[in-house]
Amino acid sequence: MSGGVSRRYGLGVLTDTAVPIVVAPMAGGISSPALVAGAVDAGAFAFLPAGYLSADALRGQIEQTRGLVGKPFGVNIFVPNSKSSADTAGYRQSLSGEEERYGVAAGEAGWDDDDYAAKIDAVVDLRVPVVSFTFGLPGVEDVRRLKENGTQVVVTVTTPAEAEAAAERGADVLCVQGAAAGGHRGVFEDNSALPGGGPLYDLLPALRLIGARTGLPLVAAGGLSHGGDVAAVLAAGAVAAQLGTAFLRCTEAGTSAVHRDLIADGTRETTLTRSFTGRPARGLVNRFIAEHADAPSAYPDLHHVTKPLRAAALRAGDPEAMSLWMGQAYSRAEEAPVAAVLHMLMAQARTAAAALTGRLGI
Repeated sequence: MSGGVSRRYGLGVLTDTAVPIVVAPMAGGISSPALVAGAVDAGAFAFLPAGYLSADALRGQIEQTRGLVGKPFGVNIFVPNSKSSADTAGYRQSLSGEEERYGVAAGEAGWDDDDYAAKIDAVVDLRVPVVSFTFGLPGVEDVRRLKENGTQVVVTVTTPAEAEAAAERGADVLCVQGAAAGGHRGVFEDNSALPGGGPLYDLLPALRLIGARTGLPLVAAGGLSHGGDVAAVLAAGAVAAQLGTAFLRCTEAGTSAVHRDLIADGTRETTLTRSFTGRPARGLVNRFIAEHADAPSAYPDLHHVTKPLRAAALRAGDPEAMSLWMGQAYSRAEEAPVAAVLHMLMAQARTAAAALTGRLGI
C-alpha cells in the first residue's frame, strides 16, 4: 500500500507512520508475526502480543517478525495484577457439566505473573522500539530501563484517573480504550461490582477528558471498524486509531475457522463477561457466558480453569464454550489480506475527511 497521510507527528515510530492506524495486539495466536509484519509493511504500526507466551517464545516471535519485515513494530505486555481472594474453587465445581459435555477436566486455578519480568528483559535485550502495557502500570524501574534503551512506552487506560497515573509513571503515549472494544478491558483494578470492572467510558468522551488532563499523545481504541471512525478519532485529537476486530478475518491472522464464521454471520450480540478468565472482556454471547455469568473477579485464575474446556470446544468446532472476543462493530470486518484492509480503511478515511471539510465549508 502506498500513500497515506502527509502529516507527521515526530513523536516516535508509533505515531510517525504513513498510515495512522495501529493493529492491536490480539493474544492467543491471532496477532501472528505474519499479521504484524504485513501491517507494518503496508505503512501502519502493529503490536506483537506477549500475553500467554513464555519469555523465550516471545523472543522467538520477535525474531520471526523481524525476519519478515525490516520496519519497526511493538510488543504488548500484560501487567500482573494482585492475586484475587475470590472463591475460585466454587466456580470450578460449577463447571462439572462442562467437563462432562466436552470430556475433559477443568484446569486448576492459579495465579501467575505471565513471565512479566523475563519479558521486560526480552524487549530490553532485543531493543524493541515501542512497548505497550495492558492491565496496569509498569514498574518505575521498568519504565526507566525501557526509556534508557530508547523505547517508547505506551500504557492502555480506560479512565481519566488511570490516564493521570500513567502520565505520572512516565508513559510517552496513552492508548485510550473505549467501552465498545473487543477482548479484555484494560482496567487497572477490576471492580467486581461493575460489569466492565470500572466506569465504562465511551471512546469520544474518554478522549476528550483524558486529553484535557494529560496532554499526552493519544491512540484511540474501541469499536472502530471503518475508515470514517479513523477520521473521527483523528478529528477528536487522537494521533492514531487502534483497531483489532477489523483484522480478525485477515488471511494472515491466526483466528480460528469457528471464530471467522461467526464474524461473517454477524447476527449475535456482544457482551462483557468474566466467565472465561475472571477479568471483564467483550465477546460474542454464547451458552457458556449465559450459564456462568456469576464468575468471580479472579484473573488469571479462571483463565487457567476454563482453558481446557475452551480448547475442547474449539476442537469440537463448538462456539458455545469458546471465548470469542470481538468488539461491538465486529460484523464490519472484511476477509482480505491486512494490506488490503488497511488500504480500504484509508480510502474510507479520506472520503470521510473530504465530506467533513465540505460540510464545514473548509
